[in-house]
Amino acid sequence: MSGDSRPTTSLWMATARMPLQPRLKESIRTDVCVIGAGIAGMTTAYLLAKEGRSVVVLDDDVIGGGMTGRSTAHLTTAHDDRYSEMQKWHGVEGMRLIAQSYSAAIDTIEEIVNEEQIDCGFERVDGYLFMPPNQPADLLKEELIAAQRAGLTDVEVIERAPIESFDTGPALRFPRQAQFQPLDYLTGLARAFSDYGGRIFSETRAVGIAGGSPARVETEGGAVVTCDEIVVATNTPFSDGAGVERKQTPYVTYVVGMEVPKGSITRALYWDMDEPYHYIRLQSDTFDSSRELLIVGGEDHPAGEEDDSEKRFARLERWTRERFPQVGEVDFRWFGQVMEPADGIAFIGRNPIDGNNISIVTGDSGQGMTHGTIAGVLLTDLLQNRSNPWQDLYSPSRLTLR
Repeated sequence: MSGDSRPTTSLWMATARMPLQPRLKESIRTDVCVIGAGIAGMTTAYLLAKEGRSVVVLDDDVIGGGMTGRSTAHLTTAHDDRYSEMQKWHGVEGMRLIAQSYSAAIDTIEEIVNEEQIDCGFERVDGYLFMPPNQPADLLKEELIAAQRAGLTDVEVIERAPIESFDTGPALRFPRQAQFQPLDYLTGLARAFSDYGGRIFSETRAVGIAGGSPARVETEGGAVVTCDEIVVATNTPFSDGAGVERKQTPYVTYVVGMEVPKGSITRALYWDMDEPYHYIRLQSDTFDSSRELLIVGGEDHPAGEEDDSEKRFARLERWTRERFPQVGEVDFRWFGQVMEPADGIAFIGRNPIDGNNISIVTGDSGQGMTHGTIAGVLLTDLLQNRSNPWQDLYSPSRLTLR
């Protein structure tokens, strides 16, 4: 990002203490090799190791060093691209499976947090979707009907979101959403994974993979991992036999974190329907118990189309100050890249090449924490030879005809 001289370290990166892992220096054998130590890779690795599989995780950075550490960590059943669109692309049954899988992902994270005693600030909160003044009023009603048809029968219309400083107008309330500190969560997940016998190697770049019996992962340092199964969980897969690169577009998204007096804004998730849209949450301040941080994201655009990050951050800050006048200085600002699939949901499953023992996960659609957890559940079922009700919906080789 040219012209951007200020640091862009996320709040999570600045406050989490990620465990150091060794580099892979010699060739090894394992049941499953997972490439990528973000939420998708670590959830998959943890669940497989818990079922007794021998699992190795490789990452060219540190745990959570990719998009997981740059997320705003909304855990939602609300859909980033709206259920009214999901119905057009995937039909009513597909839309119901999407809502079911999103609910299951939040429940899975909550269960892991409780079972493994992970201190990551997991918190159930309501979510509120509202419209900007320039949008037609029937869009909100259309989304309500679609969400309830998807099985989210507790979604309701309220007069306004619970924000005192500005009137959002009518909003949809999505109960029992959630938020957490994503890198603290990964720290706990990595610890539990290691307790089940899993091995993690950081600063180890995978440079080539091949399916077959056995499958092989070649690393930059020369060490080779041989295994029965490979899972590529690297946001953008470097092996793409399913052609998913042609089915998704990378977007750059921007975030600011600004201090606010504690309790001055209702703790919840907030999303508008503007273009580009905005997404908002609160996070307790690690260093000052009298204040919180308001985390606001937005100003998304296709990667490579713009080179104006300073203007994007400035617009995001201005938008925030106009609606939340109690905010103070910008303590954090960062950007990340999300993969936007053409039909709104992630690609998770078998990559149809190399003997069918390579799986991928990509296409987070701005909901990486939710999709990454879905990936862990779905891929664990597939690699354990169990059927999963979501496997056709998220299949990397799917054809969306609507």
